[in-house]
Amino acid sequence: MKPTLAVFKFASCDGCQLSILDAEDHLLAIAAAVDIAEFPEATTRSEPGPYTVGLVEGSVTTPHDALRIREIRDQCQILVTIGACATSGGIQALRNAADVAEFAAQVYPNPEYLDVLATSTAISDHVQVDYALYGCPVSVDQLVDFITALLAGRRPSVPDYSVCIECKRRGSTCVLVAPGMPCLGPVTRAGCGAICPAFGRGCYGCFGPSSRPNVASLAVAWEAAGATREDLAEALRAFTVGAPEFMEAARAL
Repeated sequence: MKPTLAVFKFASCDGCQLSILDAEDHLLAIAAAVDIAEFPEATTRSEPGPYTVGLVEGSVTTPHDALRIREIRDQCQILVTIGACATSGGIQALRNAADVAEFAAQVYPNPEYLDVLATSTAISDHVQVDYALYGCPVSVDQLVDFITALLAGRRPSVPDYSVCIECKRRGSTCVLVAPGMPCLGPVTRAGCGAICPAFGRGCYGCFGPSSRPNVASLAVAWEAAGATREDLAEALRAFTVGAPEFMEAARAL
């Protein structure tokens, strides 16, 4: 029997599921090698588990989410989080430092009908995760390589070093050093191929913190580039604000 693949969605924009569909020809090859049992963005088919591999997009934001992810974990041999929402709570984790009840009162005429948690949290805060693929959205090339590795029976390689390594491999000029442009590359996990710096723009931190982010040292470089520590703190409160390394660094700044 073919291994089974299931894709699940929690609080998110669906961007990571669309990235899977963007794999196009690669996806056709993958579909021939696995039985896609669950994929809401692509098909109405929904087969019960257990599943060989489960890909999870989105963060946990409601009591129902917290219960559902535990049920999914029980059904998946290998559980993989994909994208910034699933790996760090996503941009919706901005609410973690605010009063959700106050927000709800301003937006909804009957906020008492809402059943939400005070925080938006990563999947790994609730269940054991076997692998994590980062990004906003997840990298198509990285995702294809990852699934291919699982099908081939080898351990997938997920980088934990910084975007600066990818910049060097591409031969790109360092935007932080040369033109003096604020860039989060030195503290951000690789995986995007250093797209923004390659086109003369600073890294936005979409893939979250690298394994050993030295934000204090980066603050010095940002100040030399004409930015303030407040600017750096604001930049860290973006796609992966829920990542503890970025959240704590932003508070310290």
